[in-house]
Amino acid sequence: MLKIAIVGDVLMTRCLGENEYDGFTAIQTLLHSHDVRFANLEMSIHDNEGYPSLFPGGTWIMAYSNIVERLNKFGFNLYGAANNHAMDYSHSGLLATMKHLRDNNIAFAGIGADLAEASRAVYIEKNNAKIALISVTSSFHDSDAAGYSNTMVKGRPGINPLRHKSIYELTPDQYKNLSELLYQSGVNDYHNQAIEEGYLLANENLKIGYYEFKSGSQNKSYSYPAEGDLNRTLQEIKSAKEQSDCVIVSIHTHQFSGKEKENPAEFIQITARKCIDQGARIIVCHGPHILRGIEVYNGGIIFYSLGNFIFENETVPVLPYDFFEKYNVGSESIEEGFNKRSNNETRGLCVDKKVWESVIATITLGEDGNRVELHPIKLGFGLPRTLRGDPVLCEDIEIINEIRRMSLPYETNISISNNVGIIHF
Repeated sequence: MLKIAIVGDVLMTRCLGENEYDGFTAIQTLLHSHDVRFANLEMSIHDNEGYPSLFPGGTWIMAYSNIVERLNKFGFNLYGAANNHAMDYSHSGLLATMKHLRDNNIAFAGIGADLAEASRAVYIEKNNAKIALISVTSSFHDSDAAGYSNTMVKGRPGINPLRHKSIYELTPDQYKNLSELLYQSGVNDYHNQAIEEGYLLANENLKIGYYEFKSGSQNKSYSYPAEGDLNRTLQEIKSAKEQSDCVIVSIHTHQFSGKEKENPAEFIQITARKCIDQGARIIVCHGPHILRGIEVYNGGIIFYSLGNFIFENETVPVLPYDFFEKYNVGSESIEEGFNKRSNNETRGLCVDKKVWESVIATITLGEDGNRVELHPIKLGFGLPRTLRGDPVLCEDIEIINEIRRMSLPYETNISISNNVGIIHF
C-alpha cells in the first residue's frame, strides 16, 4: 500500500515564527501521515541572485533561501517546478533556485539547465515503492522554455514546456471579412514580410499574433497540444513507468475553455488522458488558482486543478523597478503597488472567495483498490494580506459539493463521509 498526499500551488513568501500559525499542526500531521507529499512550487528561491525577467508570470515571485526551512516544516518531499513563475528572475534566478533546492536535498522536476534535464523525471523511494514525477507547464512566456544542447552549443535553461495551438473557426463570410480587414489595415504586413524573407514559416490559416483563424461551417474554437512537447512527455512517462511503481504528472495550466475559468482547456484534457494511456497513474493540474473537476479515467485519476495550498502572493520581500513603473508608483512601496493593482482590494484574486478555498487530496493505492479523500481547506479569505494565504483544515462540505458539480461532465462519483470527499478508482 502506498499513501500519497497532493496539493496545488505553493506560493510562500513569509517566514513565520517557530510555532507557525493556528491550524498548522493539523495540516502538518495530515501531510506527514503519507509516504509521498507533492506540491507545485510556484516561486523562485534565491537571495537576489537573479535578474528580473522582462516577462514575469504576473508578479515577480521570489522568496529568500531561508524559506526552505519553513517549506520543510510542511513535509513535502516532491515538487513540480515547471510553472509561469519559475523564470521570474531569468536564467540566473532559475539556476540559483535549483542550487538552493539541491543543497537542501529537495526533489523537484520540470526545470533544468537545458531541456533534457527539465523534461526528465525525478524519483523518490518510499515504503518499498519508487515514485516518478514529471512536471510540465502550458503557462509561460516563449523565452521561458528550456532548449536542447547539441554538439555545437549548450542548451538554454528554463521550464519543461507544453505548448499548444488554439484555432478559432469562423463562418466563410466572417473569415472573408476578417481577411479583408487585416489586408486593408496592414496589421499583418510585417508578419507577411517576415514569411517572405524566411524568418517565419508560412501558415495555412490566418494568424494575428498568437491567434489563428480558419474558415469553417460555424463559429467555434478548439485547442490541441503541440505534437513535439506531447511526444517528449509521453516518451518520458514510458521510460519512468519501466523504472517506478507509480508515475505522477504535474501540469501547470491557466488556460480554460469557453467563458468559464473552471473549465480546463481542451488540449489539457487531451494531454492528461494521453498521459494516463501511456502509463501515468496520477495527473495533478494547478495554475488557475481555483478548483476544477476530477476525472477517473482508464485506471488513473486526473485532478484538473487543486487550486491553492499556500498563497502569499502579496507579501513578496522585494520587487524590481519594472513593478513600480507598471503601476505608476513613485516610491518603492510594495504595499502601494499592490493596492493600485487591486484597486484597494476591490478587484482581482484577493476578492474571489474561490481562490481561498481548496482541498488536500490524499490517495491510497492498494491491492484491493484505490481511494481518494478530499480534505477541505481555507486560506483566510477576507483577512489582511499579511495574514491570509496559509491553509487550515475545515468542515465546509460546500467545497466538496462544488468539486462534485464540476466533475459531472466526467461522470466521477464523489461521495461525502465525515466532511471528506471520497472517490474510488
